[in-house]
Amino acid sequence: MKKHFCIGLLLFSLIGFSQNIKGTFEIIPVIGVASSNYHSSQKNNNDPVTTVNFGSYADYYFNDSWSVRSGLLVQTMGSEYRNGAFNTEKLNYLTVPLLVNWHFGTMRNWNLNVGFSLGFLNSAKSSGVDVKKYFNTTQYGLNYGIGYTFHIHEKFGLLVDFQGMSGLSNILKSSSTNINQPTTTNLYNSINVGGVFVL
Repeated sequence: MKKHFCIGLLLFSLIGFSQNIKGTFEIIPVIGVASSNYHSSQKNNNDPVTTVNFGSYADYYFNDSWSVRSGLLVQTMGSEYRNGAFNTEKLNYLTVPLLVNWHFGTMRNWNLNVGFSLGFLNSAKSSGVDVKKYFNTTQYGLNYGIGYTFHIHEKFGLLVDFQGMSGLSNILKSSSTNINQPTTTNLYNSINVGGVFVL
């Protein structure tokens, strides 16, 4: 029994290592729960909004420790605030990340990633009212995250990860009538699960 257990553990370890070799390509559809808020150069009494995000990553491995990750994500960002009345603003983005991914641990189950993203604004609503004309159509962000992959099969795994984004660009369009307009950026965090498909 002990012998069978050791052989099984060895085979499981080899499966874990065999996935992350040079030239390996992975597709990772994900879904998760996100929290976002505005960060402004002036103090605001804002509360975060909680939303669902989904999309897909693609990882290309250079070796068993390093890969580059991109993909396409549907993300809703925004804030809740009181400005005379209670308002909820939701900004819907199509986001393309470009991340460097470091895989570590004895079986390379862990990954730590950092990079940048480009988001394209699809819609913007404040308590159901269309306010897209007040927002820039693109945003740039600094992205970072950590995740863990459960290797279930040689060609399939389950990813659980945390991803964060700090906006680098002003989401509001500049106004010629207000030279003291504050700079406002998005702060975004999500916890996700996804399937890892090795091609």
